[in-house]
Amino acid sequence: MKTVKEYDFSNKKALVRVDFNVPFDENFNVTDDTRIRLSMPTIELILKKGGSVILMSHLGRPKGPDASLSMKHILPTLEKALGRKVKFAADCIGDEAKNAAASLQAGEVLVLENLRFYKEEEAGDEAFAQKLAVLGDCYVNDAFGTAHRAHASTTIIAKFFAKDKMFGLLLAGELESIDKALKTGKAPLTAIMGGSKVSSKISIIMQLLDKVDVLIIGGGMGYTFAKAQGGNVGNSKVEEDYLQTALDVVAKAKEKGVKLFLPVDCVIADDFSNNANTKIAPNDNIPAGWQGLDVGPETNKIFADAIENAGTILWNGPVGVFEMEKFEKGTVSVADAIVKATANGAFSLIGGGDSVAAINKYNLADKVSYISTGGGAMLEYLEGKVLPGVEAVLN
Repeated sequence: MKTVKEYDFSNKKALVRVDFNVPFDENFNVTDDTRIRLSMPTIELILKKGGSVILMSHLGRPKGPDASLSMKHILPTLEKALGRKVKFAADCIGDEAKNAAASLQAGEVLVLENLRFYKEEEAGDEAFAQKLAVLGDCYVNDAFGTAHRAHASTTIIAKFFAKDKMFGLLLAGELESIDKALKTGKAPLTAIMGGSKVSSKISIIMQLLDKVDVLIIGGGMGYTFAKAQGGNVGNSKVEEDYLQTALDVVAKAKEKGVKLFLPVDCVIADDFSNNANTKIAPNDNIPAGWQGLDVGPETNKIFADAIENAGTILWNGPVGVFEMEKFEKGTVSVADAIVKATANGAFSLIGGGDSVAAINKYNLADKVSYISTGGGAMLEYLEGKVLPGVEAVLN
């Protein structure tokens, strides 16, 4: 795997695809700078090696040019992280971008305007990719979060840099961490899958059953499993079309000798609100008019015991509606158990936007082994799919 470590950047303009798709408040202040901070090692190494850096990224889902989704909003945060001034081009292709790139000196950083202001970016348009390619001498893909998309800047552009394409430190680190978790990690390999929908996680769950020793399922998915097994789940979120699928997961886990842990109790509420009345109920006996919004105290103990005995941990998705204080105890308990296991020598990989948000919310980022920046890309890589953005650099 060729990375920025091996390349000579002396007087070279490095065209670096980053994932700066970060959240803002109403005043355009970045509210979570994780992705920007994690890209710093790649940028700083290129500058240290005598190169200049041209950063390109998308932001949001614009339908065309949109001032509220301009990359200029990330400049203050980026400048603070880099400790230097950053230049900005108000377009990502054409004369403005070309002139800004041409005038760039070694040690300088330029940010291009939002790539998705052009529909050709997501379409994987080759002519658009070529217009980006002319701006730099070499191509670096450091955007793991978009590596599963065959877009112009993540995949198609690589063909214009036959010998001068490579991975950034962030993307390379992501791939190495996932490989470590799945291929060389210490047993028992324990996966915690949360979130609300079986439908969005079923492919990865089925793949994981071939790889893991322990599988923990929480979040809204737990009620689909409870109903599939004949339980009453009240008004809890259930995917009726996936009841048989849930039974298939239980059967496959048994067949493969995987220890499967499902919630046994839950915190139920009479409304989807932080002000709702709450009580504890068995996961398979929730009264009508009530819905499960978090795993219960007995489940927390069972999950924590399993996690604390793990050698390698993979966590994707919270086990309750952790955004609301009344329903965050389960997710906090999982996070605490992962921290404890990590302190005892386990390798812990956290991936998926909500899991990362939870780890950051509870200020535990420095107490786990690795935080993945790409939820969708991580899940596809775990499923064994080839990521176009990775393949384009390797070939």
